[in-house]
Amino acid sequence: MKGLTQRTSQSSFDIDHIAHFLPDIGQASVALARLGFTLTPFSAQSHRLEPGGPLMPAGTANRCVMLQHGYLEFLTPTHDTPNAAQLRAAIHRYTGVHLIAFGTQTPDNDFQRLTAGGFQPLTPVALQREVPTQISGASGEATARFTVVRVAPGAMPEGRIQFCQHHTRDVVWQPRWLTHANHAVGLAGVMLCVADPAEAAQRYAHFTGLQVTAAGASDACWRLDTARGYLLWLSPTLLQQAFGVTAPTLPWIAGIVIDSDDLPATQALVNGNAFDKRLLVKLDASLGGLMLFQASGSGPLQLI
Repeated sequence: MKGLTQRTSQSSFDIDHIAHFLPDIGQASVALARLGFTLTPFSAQSHRLEPGGPLMPAGTANRCVMLQHGYLEFLTPTHDTPNAAQLRAAIHRYTGVHLIAFGTQTPDNDFQRLTAGGFQPLTPVALQREVPTQISGASGEATARFTVVRVAPGAMPEGRIQFCQHHTRDVVWQPRWLTHANHAVGLAGVMLCVADPAEAAQRYAHFTGLQVTAAGASDACWRLDTARGYLLWLSPTLLQQAFGVTAPTLPWIAGIVIDSDDLPATQALVNGNAFDKRLLVKLDASLGGLMLFQASGSGPLQLI
């Protein structure tokens, strides 16, 4: 793999969001509401495959859990399009998290870096979807717009790993969607179970231009920190030892870490199991994977 220019700053680079790929968003919505999340309305997605090109249905739709910092997307295929086919293929492997989006302010630079590094990124895509709005009591609709830099399916075997720039943050992060009964306030981390954590971590270091560190004396756990949020790679053995969970397949984006501004109130609602001063929730089969709630300001998860 060719060398990539290292980023000199993490200040504008974070874990923007993750996405669960789901066959039945209705069942998933019920499970999320039961966990105390406020959901955005169902929204169909469209995209332009090239700058200035025609707007076309993406064949997918979503609902989101908007947090004060980052968000969770729940994505489902709706039509027969190449994009929807990719979702269906991923869901065939497992229901759960298949997408990690790094927030960026410089997608063109990220595209150039990935090209120079041999990742052969796809042409940046302009995505958009219509979002209901509510301003001064009046209801309406606005267009949420994003620029996304992706690599070809399979280039990052863990899933759809991409860069995302928001052009309409006020449309996406509407105050009415930021309060959750379970007191969730932020996306703190993402856990990936892989056969070789050291290899995966170094590959992501090339992909992002950020440093990674071994999170223990062995190669069983590695971490990448951004300005807000981290990735944690762990071996199947460590996953089993820590959570009593066997990976359904490898690689597997096993779960996420969520900040809470009132962990006892979260515990009362979600009834999670205590784990390292956190609450472990094994998600409903309609969602898949794990969710760890922690008190805001907690340091990265320590598994070794």
